[in-house]
Amino acid sequence: MAVRGRGLVGVAAVVAMAVAAGAFGAPAFALAGESGGGGHGDRHRATQKAMEAAVGENAPGVTAQVRDKHGTWNSAAGIGDLERRTPRGAHDRYRVGSITKTFVSTVMLQLVAEGELSLDDKVGRWLPGVVEGNGHDGDRVTVRRLLNHTSGIYDVLSDPGYQEKMFTEKFLAHRYDTWTPEQQVAIAMRHEPDFEPGEGWNYSNTNYLLAGMIIKKVTGESYADEIKRRIIEPLGLDATSVPETDSSMPQPSSRAYMKLSKAPDATFHDVTELNPSMAGSSGGMISDTADLNRFYTALLRGKLLPKKQLAEMKKTVVLDPDKPHDGYGLGLVSRETSCGTVVWGNGGDIQGSTSMTLVTERGGHALSANFNSLDGDLFAIRDAEFCGK
Repeated sequence: MAVRGRGLVGVAAVVAMAVAAGAFGAPAFALAGESGGGGHGDRHRATQKAMEAAVGENAPGVTAQVRDKHGTWNSAAGIGDLERRTPRGAHDRYRVGSITKTFVSTVMLQLVAEGELSLDDKVGRWLPGVVEGNGHDGDRVTVRRLLNHTSGIYDVLSDPGYQEKMFTEKFLAHRYDTWTPEQQVAIAMRHEPDFEPGEGWNYSNTNYLLAGMIIKKVTGESYADEIKRRIIEPLGLDATSVPETDSSMPQPSSRAYMKLSKAPDATFHDVTELNPSMAGSSGGMISDTADLNRFYTALLRGKLLPKKQLAEMKKTVVLDPDKPHDGYGLGLVSRETSCGTVVWGNGGDIQGSTSMTLVTERGGHALSANFNSLDGDLFAIRDAEFCGK
């Protein structure tokens, strides 16, 4: 679930709750990069410097991995646990937020390739009566428009009551609540659509809650089970999981931090434990940098989808006419770096966690990074790695 949709899309899945500025009041730890492919850590000196510069005031710690033709480089900077004053781990697991959407879309496109589903199917065919009310009409929204956010369906994350439970101090009383996608979609249906289907673009987590519901309707299995069977197990993603309602974090992992008030004296809360059903198929997964690099590399190299479906996934909606290489496809984002390199991947924010994964066109150079807060300069790390600055 994209708390702010900031990571890679560059346009907001806006919530009223902005993370207030504040200091962690601690010196940053820095870990020297580990190289798993012949000692090429020096190649990533700019990336390490960007990571170290990004931690401190609002972002306690960051972890990252790079995979390229020279091998694998793992590193971290900053603090992983503010109470114990321990450093961020180079192999931490973390909540990946909207990176989950790429996994969900991959499953959907595999079903398309198998003839079980069409991108032109109407949502109402699979979920009759679910997308209805206040101008919403599931018989006018295609599966494709769910996956590329052109459906116009209202984002449940924008509902004021939902925001209050998720992003204010009331979250502490609701962090272990179990949410069903049906409940969340029903909240979205209380509002009018953002626009007519196909006549605009707006990031809506409701789209991917519906996608998860369609996966279950088509296969008879949950989206979590299908991701595990179709992606996690075949690729050997041992650090990746779809916890559904389990609030705990597997080890190794750092703590996750967030302010729940806009007050000047607001304090940071440890929000590591939460019921991931609040994000569900729009953002509930857990992974680490190594697994995410492996997943996106396999995806871009055609290991998970036939050529036709991968091409469909890469058909993007351009979000800014001045940036034709920046766009949102079917759960896959394209971005142009400051030096002109086009990379593919996704990003995700969820309480106490901000992540990104980016891979070059042919999958030869991959970067994944995560901050254990809702702040941290991902773009600086991106440009440092892909542009050397």
